Amino acid sequence: MSIVDPPRVSLFSLTPGGQVLADKIHALWPVTCYCAEKYQKDHFRAFEGSFANSLRLAFSRDEAIIVIGACGIVVRTIAPLVQDKLHDPAVLVMDEKAQHVISLLSGHIGGANQLACQLAARVGATPVITTATDVNQVCAIDVLAKRVNGTIEHFRDAIKTLNQALVSGESVGLYCDPDTLELTGIDLANEDTRGIELLSLEQIDRHHCQYVIELSMKPNVHNWHTETFHLIPRRIIVGMGCRKDLQPQLMAQTFSSLLDSHHWHPLAVAQFASIDVKRNETAMLNLTEQYQAPIEFFSASELSASGWSGPESEFVKKTVGVGAVSQPAAWLLSQGNLIGETVKQQGMTFTFGVQKICYTS
Repeated sequence: MSIVDPPRVSLFSLTPGGQVLADKIHALWPVTCYCAEKYQKDHFRAFEGSFANSLRLAFSRDEAIIVIGACGIVVRTIAPLVQDKLHDPAVLVMDEKAQHVISLLSGHIGGANQLACQLAARVGATPVITTATDVNQVCAIDVLAKRVNGTIEHFRDAIKTLNQALVSGESVGLYCDPDTLELTGIDLANEDTRGIELLSLEQIDRHHCQYVIELSMKPNVHNWHTETFHLIPRRIIVGMGCRKDLQPQLMAQTFSSLLDSHHWHPLAVAQFASIDVKRNETAMLNLTEQYQAPIEFFSASELSASGWSGPESEFVKKTVGVGAVSQPAAWLLSQGNLIGETVKQQGMTFTFGVQKICYTS
């Protein structure tokens, strides 16, 4: 989450004094401001029925919420809505004199801690952060996972174990697969690894870590002779096309073989893409469900304007209105970062790409 390019954020002020601060924040940052109808003025929207109702709506809609008011009323309002750290939005509370910015909910994955620090710096406040990893000045593994768009099997339990180990002073090692780093652009110099020992394969038989994290898109981890967690960046893009009414089992088997040939873990797949006329193609829909990855459908005009250039098929163009599907679809989602050659077999085409990480100063 970045204050330069923020997500959808709602800001609630409860008093005229809070509106003064809301005005200041609005001038710095494109937030949507809400207040009581009697205080409504330019760029402020009236509460939808009441503050509590508006806050509940924002909780289910927005990525972040800022309330200029008391913690108590916020806690009482959102308490029935709270799910878990993977789904709750960031919630921040400020006093109207801008003395403190409190990261109240979803500090790590939701980004409330980072947002609180950024916002406090802009308005001259003190950020209030209470998560154990932050106050102990060690990294949070859930934040690292979020930044690389990574997942770990049994994610909640794994994050709890690893973060508690770091806070408790236990030794945690991190090994990063060089092929994964090169393909994705992940750079540990730009990541928070405080408290973690960075490992190489030369240390596989002589490290002293109680836990090891292996960051890799490959299907298996090395034997580190201790409890090991596989952190898998989900950054592989798949453009695909197929003939009408293709057998789902055939597509699933073919795709699984392609992943094996690339030495990628199934969870490395981030997203699929195709043309909108295939929106109801059972084989495609089953594949996306199997790999727990969304699919985006593009129109023929969007694919034609993608910027991709390469061989086209007159038959495909006559059938769906554009001469190629999998290549421009993968090109669009990967921003031009395609991997290898397009695979065409048994009425299917697959083109792979990767969502590279772009670090900004």
